[in-house]
Amino acid sequence: MSGRIDLPATVNGECVFCAIAHGRAEASVVHDDGELLGIADLRPVTTGHLLVIPRAHAVGLADLPPDVGGRMFQVGQRLAAALRRSGVRCAGVNLFLADGVAAGQEIFHAHLHVIPRHPGDGFRLSADWRVRPRAELDELAATVRAALNG
Repeated sequence: MSGRIDLPATVNGECVFCAIAHGRAEASVVHDDGELLGIADLRPVTTGHLLVIPRAHAVGLADLPPDVGGRMFQVGQRLAAALRRSGVRCAGVNLFLADGVAAGQEIFHAHLHVIPRHPGDGFRLSADWRVRPRAELDELAATVRAALNG
């Protein structure tokens, strides 16, 4: 048993991150620039796990204005540096954004995880890490390039 507790995605019918962003739900705030909030994750992967959330609701990456998405990562980078300076046990940091159910998104308001890492912390991403044939990679690259231009 993992001890994981599922948390509600809404508060009184409102997106939980919108409720936090507008002061209708509590959070432990570490950053607030008016557009983006940095908060302590209520269910941290490791001690010091933070979230960067935009005040304006955006379900996923496609709904997020590109400048806001870029700023989320800038704030995440600043928070990662602050974690390292703060004395939080931190040998590394992951920036993680889940976009969609298949990616593990649970709260459908775009948000960036800033996760302090240390050896043996138990957080793992598991996948099929096989090296793929160059022809397969070239085909994929051509398909994505065409979509970028289309």
